[in-house]
Amino acid sequence: MEYLIPFIVVILLISIRQVNQYERGVKFAFGKFIGMKNPGWRIVIPVFQSMRKVDIRTKAVEVPYQDAITKDNVSCKINAVIYYRIVDAQKSVIEVENVWNAASQLAQTTMRNVCGELSLDELLSERDQASNRIKELIATHTAAWGIEIQGVELKDIQLPDDMKRTIAKQAEAEREKRAVIISSQGEVAAAQNLKDAADILSSSSGALHLRTLNTINDVSSDASNTIVFAVPLEILRAFERLGEKK
Repeated sequence: MEYLIPFIVVILLISIRQVNQYERGVKFAFGKFIGMKNPGWRIVIPVFQSMRKVDIRTKAVEVPYQDAITKDNVSCKINAVIYYRIVDAQKSVIEVENVWNAASQLAQTTMRNVCGELSLDELLSERDQASNRIKELIATHTAAWGIEIQGVELKDIQLPDDMKRTIAKQAEAEREKRAVIISSQGEVAAAQNLKDAADILSSSSGALHLRTLNTINDVSSDASNTIVFAVPLEILRAFERLGEKK
């Protein structure tokens, strides 16, 4: 009996398994699932029983760059970050061999498929919609594995150098177009103001003379200025005829 006590103590010590707060234990007996184990110390009888601990914390996994072709046949490379966690430890162990690898492979395939559904402009300008589309497709498949997809973010989109130059030229042409439109709109507004001013001066008796006197007053404020009056030719000829009659 004295020899059995140390043996029992040793068996007991090697049978203890600790399940941390951020883990859940999936316990098997003779290879058959028998239950889930919550955080704490748990007894797992060697040889007859086994337990697989599953981390249920949220994980951020970066999906490596994937070669993809957009809807308008532009080749590019995209990568993303996926945020997900295990909500059903039993399914994550029993339904799939390697849950993290399976989720990563599924994300890579889904990214390429979604990229092929969008044009390059849509992929660049509507990145949030593309991310949501990828999230929906991944979540549809991973639910059976006990995984909850919390978010997908497209991290980077790499384009060929020739496509970058083309986009830069397009952006420059667009800026020049806006500049020309704004300049022409300013000229139209200025012409309209001048037309309105001319209509007012022509419709008011003496307004043009007052404007002329005001201009002369402004010019004469500097003694170095020389004022030249343009007199109509008809007036000069009238003076000439008066001189001949005399």
